[in-house]
Amino acid sequence: MKKTIRDVNWEGKSAVMRCDFNVPLKDGAITDDTRIRAALPTINYLIDHGAKTVIMSHLGRPKGKANPEMSLAPVAARLSEYLGKEVKFVPSDVVVDADVKKAASELASGEVMLIENVRFREEEEKNDPDFAGELSELGDVFVQEAFGTSHRAHASTTGIASFIPAVSGFLIEKELKFLGNAVDNPERPFAAIMGGAKVKDKIPVITNLLDKVDILIIGGGMAYTFFKSMGYSIGKSLLDEEGLGLAGDILKLAKEKGVEFLLPVDVVCADEFANDSPHDVYKVDSIPEDRMGLDIGPETIALYKEALSRAKTIVWNGPMGVFEMENFAVGTKAIAECLAESDATTVIGGGDSAAAVTQFGLEDKMTHISTGGGASLEFLEGRELPGIAIIEDK
Repeated sequence: MKKTIRDVNWEGKSAVMRCDFNVPLKDGAITDDTRIRAALPTINYLIDHGAKTVIMSHLGRPKGKANPEMSLAPVAARLSEYLGKEVKFVPSDVVVDADVKKAASELASGEVMLIENVRFREEEEKNDPDFAGELSELGDVFVQEAFGTSHRAHASTTGIASFIPAVSGFLIEKELKFLGNAVDNPERPFAAIMGGAKVKDKIPVITNLLDKVDILIIGGGMAYTFFKSMGYSIGKSLLDEEGLGLAGDILKLAKEKGVEFLLPVDVVCADEFANDSPHDVYKVDSIPEDRMGLDIGPETIALYKEALSRAKTIVWNGPMGVFEMENFAVGTKAIAECLAESDATTVIGGGDSAAAVTQFGLEDKMTHISTGGGASLEFLEGRELPGIAIIEDK
């Protein structure tokens, strides 16, 4: 068990809190503030318990140089609206300077300030100890709340914990609870759904999960690499050449371990990668040479829904097809709706799966949607995340 903000007496103390406020911007305006809202319970707890709170985050990829287009100023404005009080924003091209330190030292109990994009400094991604030390001077306790970057060992996610004690916020606590329980202590049957494009990217996750799951369901672009490894023609469908041999190995491994391993039995194929392209349903052993698979078919949807109806824990990472195009979103939507109606514990592993669930308006029907695509994937691989490892144990 990791220490949380509940394990600290905040009276008279300052929190330096790392959030993931890497929000999408268009013409300087925030288009999706989900990540800001996700941090509110922790920020409000700190305010209510008398802490002085200094928040830091990255935004985009400024490559170690100050870039006004990637300033966190819009985030400070949106955060002020949600908190109903001013969030002091102290801009600085070097992130921490005399003015920033002065403002942090002058914060009163319950006040909040936000510093500039930590990636304006190249030392951030290098996990430079001097920069981590500068950040640590802004408070007494480090609050880790950026699950989305917890798989990166950066100055503001791990280095700072060499200088001041580290605890988690509520978001990290929730991620560890649901992802951790799903992987290490699931209610069975335990089903995992793996979609997306490349087999190679998901092999470590699939290999780790084969030791844990009862049912493994494959969808998305990587299904065609499995079909190719089985000797089927896949037409113009996506093929991960590097993953071909690995796909064959996975099929053998699943059989050895007695895992119910489900691949599509029919797919929707189109002439071109376009929403208005003519398309039809084909059995997976009869994909035409001049067409490409872009979604799972109706028989596959029925097969997958039946398997998922038996599951008590479901982890989903990766869409079933090109869900961004309406004509090829049917499979992904059907799986999302199946999970929304399920009594099982449903954990959505961030990234495209989370985007799909949100697109279909089903986010409130899931037990937990992870805020970190890459981090949740590495967690499912069984790897230790540097930004989690630094949080003190109880």
